Amino acid sequence: MLPVMSRAERERFLADVHIGVLGVTDARDTAAAPLLAPVWYAYEPGGDVVVQTGRESLKGRLIRAAGRFSLCVQDERPPYRYVSVEGPVTAALDPLDEASRTAIAHRYLPEQEAAAYLKATENQLHEDVTFRMRPQRWRSADFASFAAEFS
Repeated sequence: MLPVMSRAERERFLADVHIGVLGVTDARDTAAAPLLAPVWYAYEPGGDVVVQTGRESLKGRLIRAAGRFSLCVQDERPPYRYVSVEGPVTAALDPLDEASRTAIAHRYLPEQEAAAYLKATENQLHEDVTFRMRPQRWRSADFASFAAEFS
């Protein structure tokens, strides 16, 4: 059995800065599996997962069609940890929520780089949509206690 995290631990871990891997059902005839794509995201404990993507992108179209998605984040440094969440879309903000876009850019980039990124990609204000997802199912593992047995 995997060493799972407590609710507080998994929510703190998800709130930390990680690149997320978004998963969404791909019901097209040619699809062999769900669509998986790396994304920037935002999350506050007890809240919704927030992601942004192109309104007409494959990812955006599939999220709208499925009405739900999943997100997995991990720490690749030993001892390994991960949190995976899945749930329904609670809101699709179109046009894009500018304040959320700015906050996510500053979450992932230093101040000057975030400002330059936001300016260089300001077309996203008209082309992207913000999806909010309420985590319903959680999966997690923290191998710290397991790894301690071998130290």
